[in-house]
Amino acid sequence: MLQVSAHLAIPDDELVERFVRSSGPGGQNVNKVATAVELRFDIAHSPSLPEVVRARLLARRDRRVTDAGVLVLNAQRFRTQERNREDARERLAAFVASGLHAPAPRIATKPGRAAKQRRLDAKRERSTIKKDRARRTWD
Repeated sequence: MLQVSAHLAIPDDELVERFVRSSGPGGQNVNKVATAVELRFDIAHSPSLPEVVRARLLARRDRRVTDAGVLVLNAQRFRTQERNREDARERLAAFVASGLHAPAPRIATKPGRAAKQRRLDAKRERSTIKKDRARRTWD
């Protein structure tokens, strides 16, 4: 059971782990032992995710989420299979936890009076520079 938050946990039977050879550190072991972990989690069809969280996670433009709604995480930072497995599960928990909270709505604001004045002053100054250039005659 992967505990994401106090209210949300993902059962192990929803996670698919595959162990492959790593390209990272490991010395001679790297060619013999499958230490890298490929963790797959089907966001689109997971019964443990609330509907709003599922929608938020699928709406993210993340290259790790396939068109079918499956999140694929590759972990190969560490030399041992167990540590890579923990790393992949931690990253999955962080990804799902990021979808638990709705982003605050953006409130549109208008520029203040001082900002408008600075903009107009800069335009006026630039205009003066260009006018002076045109009046000057170069020998």
